[in-house]
Amino acid sequence: MSKKLILASSSPRRRDLLSSLGIEFEVVPANVQETPTTHEIAKDFALRVAGKKALAVGGKYAYAWVIGADTVVTIEDKILGKPQNSEEAKMMLQQLANKEHIVITGYVLFNSEERKKIERVEETRVKIKHLEEKEINWYINTGEPFDKAGGYAIQGKGNFLVEWIQGSYTNVVGLPLCQLVELLNDLEIIDIF
Repeated sequence: MSKKLILASSSPRRRDLLSSLGIEFEVVPANVQETPTTHEIAKDFALRVAGKKALAVGGKYAYAWVIGADTVVTIEDKILGKPQNSEEAKMMLQQLANKEHIVITGYVLFNSEERKKIERVEETRVKIKHLEEKEINWYINTGEPFDKAGGYAIQGKGNFLVEWIQGSYTNVVGLPLCQLVELLNDLEIIDIF
């Protein structure tokens, strides 16, 4: 029998990914600061933020299993956040153009009642094609880059930017489903199979 599951995220992409499998869950967004500390590497940053989300919500719902997740884009050891304006979006897309970068999702499963906290990280390598300025400008004008780490959405209009990926596609979207579902099944949190 499935146990109560909560997604501690306001991301519609994460919600859609879990929903696509018919997994029953609630959404309870966590309000935590998502700013890297000085010299914090991307993997540690993603795990720290995911853990803060899981613990913030898990403290209010002790009986439930809570999923906290955070996805970051990193290139040459630099974390790219979500662009706040067109200039930032353009700068990020120019940095990513014709290069490989890594998308990292830290995810944490937490249950306060059982005193269990499981942390995992998934990495996917992504290559963005060479981009002409007119392509960058067109994409920015769609409005899509502004709430996306790294300034693009692989599942949206930004899919034309991606030359290839190596690893989990859903990780780039925001939640590594294959790995997460395997963990949820192993812990008998869900029983969809």
